[in-house]
Amino acid sequence: MDRKTFLKSFLLLPFVSNMMNIKELHKFSQSLGNTERMPVLFVGHGNPMNAIEDNIFAKGWAELGKSLPKPTAILCISAHWETKGTFVTAMEKPKTIHDFGGFPKALFDVQYPAPGSKWLADETKSAVQKTIIGLDENWGLDHGCWSVLLKMFPNADIPVIEMSLDYSQPPQYHYELGKQLSVLRNKGVLILGSGNMVHNLGKIVWRQDMTEPYGLDWAIEANDLFKKHINEGNHQALIDYAKLGKSVQLAVPTPEHYLPMLYALSLKNEDEKVSYFHDIVVAGSLTMTSFSIQ
Repeated sequence: MDRKTFLKSFLLLPFVSNMMNIKELHKFSQSLGNTERMPVLFVGHGNPMNAIEDNIFAKGWAELGKSLPKPTAILCISAHWETKGTFVTAMEKPKTIHDFGGFPKALFDVQYPAPGSKWLADETKSAVQKTIIGLDENWGLDHGCWSVLLKMFPNADIPVIEMSLDYSQPPQYHYELGKQLSVLRNKGVLILGSGNMVHNLGKIVWRQDMTEPYGLDWAIEANDLFKKHINEGNHQALIDYAKLGKSVQLAVPTPEHYLPMLYALSLKNEDEKVSYFHDIVVAGSLTMTSFSIQ
């Protein structure tokens, strides 16, 4: 929305507010027009303990949050919500889900009380035309979402919804679905894919400092290959990742942590650049490699 249109809309607000309740006024403000295009993020979220530790990843997420324009709302595609069909959370107050075990009580005590957004759930449902998007009232925010946002936006004052991963669909489906979300970027929505490019828990090398860079040869090779295709804009090769050889087969034994990256890449426009951060392998078989698109 240009400055002239904004000023006209702003001057109308006192008159509009006399005829609307607060909820209706919020809907009106959402409809005033588009914002500048929001960035897109893919974040390697890694160990849930990153949420309560003051380590390199937590500090990086905090700094990133300070550098971003404040979103109207956040749409997160997390590796940790898989469903048959595609759904978005639509409740007013999403719960904080502690979907892990064997960690300290302090981690289970963490709450991220961000509000939900029925507006964004409806906007997402309207934006996607090639499949049916269901509205979910039961899930909430899992650790793939809140462990990152807790550091990035610690005030928990930005509405957040999650979109699920349909485990019955191939990578091409997820990439094409992601493309349909592009309209949301012009409505102040930050789209966040949260997973890990390389994620093989069966091959983890336990170390005293799990944030220290340490990668098995195949994990480093796969990470470099993924970045090569990203840098060259060869998204089809990344969609067809199963054809990329043994190192990638080890890097992606199951697709759920990889697919959020495809959602992020699908939203890249030709005039945008990919900027990497946290580009390291830890614990032998996990990459924290993350990027922004803007």
